[in-house]
Amino acid sequence: MQNSVNGQQQLAREDFKEELLSDYKVAVTSRECSLLGRREVLTGKAKFGIFGDGKELPQLAWARSFENGDFRSGYYRDQTFMMAIGELTIEQFFAGLYANTDINDEPMSAGRQMGGHFATHSLNEDGSWKRLIDQKNSSADISPTAGQMPRLLGLAQASKVYRNNDLIAADNGFSNKGNEVAWGTIGNASTSEGHFWETFNAAGVLQVPMVISVWDDDYGISVHAKHQTTKESISKIQAGFQRDEKHDGFEIMVVKGWDYVALVETYEKASKISREQHVPVLIHVDELTQPQGHSTSGSHERYKDEDRLKWEREYDCNVQFRKWLIDNDFATEEELSELEKSIKKQVREGKKAAWNAYLNPITSERDEAVTLINAVADISSNGVFIKPLAEKLKGEKEPYRKDTFEAVRKTLRYTLQEKHDAITALNNWLTENKERVQEKYSSNLYSESVESAVQVEAVAPIYDETSEDVDARLIMRDNFDALFATHPEIMVFGEDAGRIGDVNQGLEGMQEKYGELRVADTGIREATILGQGIGLAMRGLRPIAEIQYLDYLLYCLQLMSDDLATVQYRTAGKQKSPVIIRTRGHRLEGIWHSGSQMGGIINLVRGIHVLVPRNMTQAAGFYNTLMASDEPALVVECLNGYRLKEKLPVNLGEFRTPIGKVETLREGKDITLISYGSTLRIVDEAATELERAGIDVEIIDAQSLLPFDLNHEILESVKKTNRLLVIDEDVPGGASSYILQQIVDVQNAWPYLDSKPQCIAAKPHRPAYGTDGDYFSKPSVDDVFDKVYDIMNEVNPTKFPKHS
Repeated sequence: MQNSVNGQQQLAREDFKEELLSDYKVAVTSRECSLLGRREVLTGKAKFGIFGDGKELPQLAWARSFENGDFRSGYYRDQTFMMAIGELTIEQFFAGLYANTDINDEPMSAGRQMGGHFATHSLNEDGSWKRLIDQKNSSADISPTAGQMPRLLGLAQASKVYRNNDLIAADNGFSNKGNEVAWGTIGNASTSEGHFWETFNAAGVLQVPMVISVWDDDYGISVHAKHQTTKESISKIQAGFQRDEKHDGFEIMVVKGWDYVALVETYEKASKISREQHVPVLIHVDELTQPQGHSTSGSHERYKDEDRLKWEREYDCNVQFRKWLIDNDFATEEELSELEKSIKKQVREGKKAAWNAYLNPITSERDEAVTLINAVADISSNGVFIKPLAEKLKGEKEPYRKDTFEAVRKTLRYTLQEKHDAITALNNWLTENKERVQEKYSSNLYSESVESAVQVEAVAPIYDETSEDVDARLIMRDNFDALFATHPEIMVFGEDAGRIGDVNQGLEGMQEKYGELRVADTGIREATILGQGIGLAMRGLRPIAEIQYLDYLLYCLQLMSDDLATVQYRTAGKQKSPVIIRTRGHRLEGIWHSGSQMGGIINLVRGIHVLVPRNMTQAAGFYNTLMASDEPALVVECLNGYRLKEKLPVNLGEFRTPIGKVETLREGKDITLISYGSTLRIVDEAATELERAGIDVEIIDAQSLLPFDLNHEILESVKKTNRLLVIDEDVPGGASSYILQQIVDVQNAWPYLDSKPQCIAAKPHRPAYGTDGDYFSKPSVDDVFDKVYDIMNEVNPTKFPKHS
């Protein structure tokens, strides 16, 4: 019996030894990739490098507790973790460094992000969801400091929703009864950012299964922790968040980053608490190092003294792990040295394979182009200038695609006055390859699946004899009611969105009917309201994140721009987050809540649809359209439209406002007027005045700014009227200029214009308070009338005379 027990113990120890050596192999592999990666940058093969060296050991411990269905929301130090869960190979590491545009070689972003930015694939080739519960998941990284934190909140909250929403099918592919943990990582210095604090507080309030690891190496780039964090310790200053018998809160743990046993125990404990109890956990991993400094842009010897550098060499986590393995008889010095030698060879070979996979297609394109350029040189009168282009290109041992395309285009410039089959062949090569290659860098800004928002067919509102004129807010409320009744995955949250049904009563009674889980109030924290939406949508739910007023959107505009707008693009179509952002604005009086920051918004959030309905029926139709699509959008409701009367449709929840399509509200022959939102009421009133003056205007509602008039209907209007005026309440050069650029440049309307196209916008300042402040700050009926009349006076001063 004793022999059997001893045999089992020996077998268990051998299995454990194998696991330990496997971990050590990953740690050494990751470190070698970092070291060799830095050299690749310094030799010019890669543009920039930022690596995870010094953080290997805690990431190995974390990987042991990371289960299928779990999500990571981290930053660019987590390469060891990705290797440990089997989602990053040596070749893929270097493919990211070289910016390989083949998604099969570089699955993180197809070369669109620099190395160190990691993602897994949530979507199938057709854009449909994979079974996320069957894989380990990483939401796509972004570089902006702490920008990954708000999204983490939503990823964690999704587990809470799936655990408590019985209307969602148990076998949904996204969650196993809410047992998934969302794991976040952040550097110690980045915890100074507001996004971290806002997320931390919100997680404590919501009590979601979130584990935040803080990698603490005592510095933020070159700046010591004493300049970053009070008491130089994030766990000490967060101690007030520690839960106790009377209060919910966080479980806070501190562990040394070089202590393998303690790390494994800490992560196992954190996983169990968070997974089972839905309690957020902070793991402060301190006494870490950063052997190569912050990045390839500089050396850490510049700001660390010799005592610190000596300590880092001794307490490097890989060094300590190696020592522990030897001291505990899991391996000998010779065994580990041989293993390390083998790994270095594997990394070198992997680097070489990745470089060849990156370079070979580019070289092949180059060789094709050289042959064609030489053929042109042989027949061109400018051959003496063209031949050197081919020779120089051929001589490039490690060419960029840029080199090839520059040489081809320059060759074609030399032959503008010539015709020959060789020139035609080169021009055809350029046309075909430019389109093909451009796709590698520009695809997937928006969804390219069958669920793309612009593919959703319009459905008109239906009215019958029972349809009444009602306060417009009731259309919004009753339409939301219809959506909530038929889509159990919908939820809405925001300031005052729950108990009182939002400040304008568009959600009146919804919380009482559908519960606090699906219709919820939040704290005053716009960034994490949006973060909730991003994370929830990444896990298959359909959140509506309510930002109370348009100018409050500025609090979360960074996340909209850097995170949400780039999800599909930065993953080359392998992740999506179809969150709907609901807000309201336009035509109010005063500096706050009344501006129209559209120019800034539309130029910062390409990748998100921006919809500007003029009334609540139109807005409700947009929500219905978006629920049939798989894309994110911002819907800006007219704040002064909730109490206006509109007819109540009978097909609530079913009618759909088309995205990217304009609507002609009034036909005319003299001039085309373009506007959107509440300003259209000003334009319509001015049109009545203009009609009395003998001017017949055509009014078109833009409806959506991103995308804008995909069918070029405005062009057809301009062909008829030959004149154009764009009116909006944004600052000069804002959205009105964008609209004008779209019409004149994209739609090519300028040949049909007989008068200068013009814009009317608000004054450059925020609107002044009061009725008079509005009149003298924003376009008025009088302004629209005068501008149109001036245009017509220039056309026909006799028919449209002006006072001298």
